[in-house]
Amino acid sequence: MTSLIEPVRKWLDAGLGFFYPEACQLCGKEHAAARDGFVCAHCWLQVRFIKPPFCERCGLPFAGDLTTPFECTNCREMDLHFSSARSAAVARGVVLEAIHRFKYRRQPWFEDFLAGLLLREAVPALRGQNWDLIVPVPLHPLKQREREFNQAERLARRLSTATKIPLHPELLRRVTPTATQTLLTRQQRAANMRGAFSVRPGRSLNGERVILVDDVFTTGATTSACARVLSTAGAADVCVWTIARGL
Repeated sequence: MTSLIEPVRKWLDAGLGFFYPEACQLCGKEHAAARDGFVCAHCWLQVRFIKPPFCERCGLPFAGDLTTPFECTNCREMDLHFSSARSAAVARGVVLEAIHRFKYRRQPWFEDFLAGLLLREAVPALRGQNWDLIVPVPLHPLKQREREFNQAERLARRLSTATKIPLHPELLRRVTPTATQTLLTRQQRAANMRGAFSVRPGRSLNGERVILVDDVFTTGATTSACARVLSTAGAADVCVWTIARGL
């Protein structure tokens, strides 16, 4: 199977190169080929990866020189149901632009760039932690039909391949077509997500440790709602990984 993948990838890259010039699809100035996800080295350098110190619970980066673990105000004020959340990079600039184009403008070539950010940070951090399965945050069926794909599932599949941790994309389902979270306050986001998810009928967990994957973490309302459902279904632990973290 591996011997077939590389020729197919080269063929697809050649096809993309025919329709799109080998220029960065973010800045439009520098050279960037399909194998680079059409993102140039200059734009890559603008990515702000999240490094310690950060909140032990939600991964919010802190600008100071803290040497001891801390929990941020957001976590102290919210009833979060995951044990920890980590993000690869700050949700701004080229990272946020690539996410928006990938999700909303049907520009699939950004998947390689975005997945690369996630894998760069998540794979080393997860190594040796004994997680049992990976679950993407689901879209409501109406939203998935409109968008034609679930970006969280695409990212989760790439993480599963890299870590060899089994992917379970059908475990969770979104049962209500919730309003967009973009313009809501922290309290409104939590209320909006209440009752939005469930485990599929006939499915349950028996003490498994679950990695929940999404694209962006803001207040944690969405991932916490998913983690609550997974814990109720029998998960022993739930952690969250996303590409980007809103500040």
